[in-house]
Amino acid sequence: MSGFGARLREERRRLGLSQSAFGALAGVKKNAQFNYEADRRAADARYLTAAAAHGVDVLYLLTGRREGAPAIEIRPAGAAAEPPAGREPASPRVTPTDRAGWRRVSGALRRFEASRTADVVGAGIVAFLAYAVLFVFMGGLG
Repeated sequence: MSGFGARLREERRRLGLSQSAFGALAGVKKNAQFNYEADRRAADARYLTAAAAHGVDVLYLLTGRREGAPAIEIRPAGAAAEPPAGREPASPRVTPTDRAGWRRVSGALRRFEASRTADVVGAGIVAFLAYAVLFVFMGGLG
Protein backbone atom coordinates (compact mmCIF):
# COMPACT_ATOMS: atom_id res chain seq x y z
CA MET A 1 0.00 0.00 0.00
CA SER A 2 1.29 3.46 -0.81
CA GLY A 3 1.99 6.01 1.91
CA PHE A 4 0.02 9.09 2.86
CA GLY A 5 2.05 11.36 0.58
CA ALA A 6 1.52 9.18 -2.49
CA ARG A 7 -2.23 8.95 -1.79
CA LEU A 8 -2.39 12.73 -1.29
CA ARG A 9 -0.66 13.27 -4.66
CA GLU A 10 -3.09 10.83 -6.28
CA GLU A 11 -6.09 12.69 -4.85
CA ARG A 12 -4.67 16.06 -5.95
CA ARG A 13 -4.19 14.75 -9.48
CA ARG A 14 -7.68 13.17 -9.46
CA LEU A 15 -9.06 16.65 -8.79
CA GLY A 16 -6.87 18.11 -11.56
CA LEU A 17 -5.04 20.60 -9.34
CA SER A 18 -1.45 21.79 -9.14
CA GLN A 19 0.40 21.68 -5.82
CA SER A 20 -0.02 25.46 -5.49
CA ALA A 21 -3.77 25.36 -6.19
CA PHE A 22 -4.40 22.36 -3.94
CA GLY A 23 -2.33 23.88 -1.14
CA ALA A 24 -4.23 27.15 -1.42
CA LEU A 25 -7.64 25.51 -1.11
CA ALA A 26 -6.41 23.48 1.89
CA GLY A 27 -4.86 26.57 3.51
CA VAL A 28 -1.14 25.95 3.02
CA LYS A 29 1.59 27.16 0.68
CA LYS A 30 3.06 25.11 -2.17
CA ASN A 31 6.14 24.22 -0.10
CA ALA A 32 4.00 22.67 2.65
CA GLN A 33 1.95 20.77 0.05
CA PHE A 34 5.18 19.45 -1.47
CA ASN A 35 6.37 18.32 1.98
CA TYR A 36 3.07 16.53 2.67
CA GLU A 37 3.29 14.68 -0.65
CA ALA A 38 6.92 13.76 0.00
CA ASP A 39 6.03 12.44 3.50
CA ARG A 40 8.41 14.99 5.05
CA ARG A 41 5.69 16.67 7.08
CA ALA A 42 2.45 15.41 8.66
CA ALA A 43 -0.85 17.05 7.74
CA ASP A 44 -2.97 18.32 10.63
CA ALA A 45 -6.74 18.17 11.18
CA ARG A 46 -7.28 21.71 9.88
CA TYR A 47 -5.59 20.83 6.59
CA LEU A 48 -7.55 17.58 6.22
CA THR A 49 -10.85 19.30 7.04
CA ALA A 50 -10.19 21.97 4.41
CA ALA A 51 -9.22 19.30 1.87
CA ALA A 52 -12.39 17.31 2.62
CA ALA A 53 -14.44 20.44 1.98
CA HIS A 54 -13.12 20.41 -1.59
CA GLY A 55 -13.81 16.80 -2.49
CA VAL A 56 -10.74 15.01 -1.17
CA ASP A 57 -11.41 11.46 0.03
CA VAL A 58 -9.86 11.86 3.50
CA LEU A 59 -10.73 8.28 4.42
CA TYR A 60 -8.54 7.12 1.54
CA LEU A 61 -5.72 9.47 2.56
CA LEU A 62 -5.69 8.12 6.11
CA THR A 63 -6.36 4.42 5.57
CA GLY A 64 -5.61 3.68 1.92
CA ARG A 65 -9.14 2.27 1.47
CA ARG A 66 -12.08 3.79 -0.33
CA GLU A 67 -14.66 1.30 0.93
CA GLY A 68 -17.05 1.70 3.84
CA ALA A 69 -17.90 5.39 3.70
CA PRO A 70 -18.61 7.47 0.64
CA ALA A 71 -16.26 10.19 -0.44
CA ILE A 72 -18.15 13.43 -0.03
CA GLU A 73 -17.73 16.77 -1.65
CA ILE A 74 -19.09 19.66 0.33
CA ARG A 75 -19.81 22.79 -1.61
CA PRO A 76 -21.06 26.16 -0.44
CA ALA A 77 -24.68 27.03 -1.09
CA GLY A 78 -25.03 28.53 -4.56
CA ALA A 79 -21.92 26.78 -5.93
CA ALA A 80 -22.16 25.15 -9.33
CA ALA A 81 -24.09 21.89 -9.07
CA GLU A 82 -22.44 20.31 -12.13
CA PRO A 83 -18.72 19.62 -12.64
CA PRO A 84 -16.83 21.58 -15.28
CA ALA A 85 -17.40 20.35 -18.83
CA GLY A 86 -15.44 17.21 -19.60
CA ARG A 87 -14.89 16.22 -15.97
CA GLU A 88 -16.66 13.57 -13.97
CA PRO A 89 -17.97 14.55 -10.52
CA ALA A 90 -15.32 13.94 -7.87
CA SER A 91 -17.77 12.21 -5.52
CA PRO A 92 -21.38 12.23 -4.36
CA ARG A 93 -22.29 15.74 -3.29
CA VAL A 94 -23.75 16.73 0.06
CA THR A 95 -24.68 20.36 0.56
CA PRO A 96 -24.78 22.04 3.97
CA THR A 97 -28.59 22.04 3.91
CA ASP A 98 -29.02 18.45 2.68
CA ARG A 99 -30.04 16.82 5.97
CA ALA A 100 -30.89 13.49 4.32
CA GLY A 101 -27.43 13.47 2.73
CA TRP A 102 -25.78 14.12 6.07
CA ARG A 103 -27.81 11.30 7.62
CA ARG A 104 -26.47 8.98 4.90
CA VAL A 105 -22.91 10.14 5.55
CA SER A 106 -23.36 9.79 9.30
CA GLY A 107 -24.82 6.28 8.91
CA ALA A 108 -21.99 5.27 6.59
CA LEU A 109 -19.45 6.52 9.14
CA ARG A 110 -21.14 4.56 11.94
CA ARG A 111 -21.18 1.41 9.80
CA PHE A 112 -17.56 1.98 8.86
CA GLU A 113 -16.54 2.43 12.49
CA ALA A 114 -18.41 -0.70 13.54
CA SER A 115 -16.92 -2.83 10.75
CA ARG A 116 -13.33 -1.74 11.19
CA THR A 117 -12.52 -2.42 14.83
CA ALA A 118 -8.85 -2.84 13.95
CA ASP A 119 -8.83 0.69 12.54
CA VAL A 120 -10.50 2.37 15.51
CA VAL A 121 -8.09 5.29 15.58
CA GLY A 122 -8.29 5.95 11.84
CA ALA A 123 -12.08 5.66 11.83
CA GLY A 124 -12.32 7.98 14.81
CA ILE A 125 -10.21 10.59 13.05
CA VAL A 126 -12.33 10.32 9.90
CA ALA A 127 -15.54 10.59 11.93
CA PHE A 128 -14.19 13.59 13.82
CA LEU A 129 -13.19 15.34 10.60
CA ALA A 130 -16.55 14.62 8.97
CA TYR A 131 -18.46 15.96 11.95
CA ALA A 132 -16.13 18.97 12.19
CA VAL A 133 -16.84 19.82 8.55
CA LEU A 134 -20.56 19.32 9.18
CA PHE A 135 -20.39 21.61 12.21
CA VAL A 136 -18.60 24.37 10.29
CA PHE A 137 -20.88 24.20 7.23
CA MET A 138 -24.06 24.04 9.29
CA GLY A 139 -23.20 27.30 11.01
CA GLY A 140 -21.45 26.21 14.18
CA LEU A 141 -23.11 27.09 17.47
CA GLY A 142 -24.74 30.26 16.18
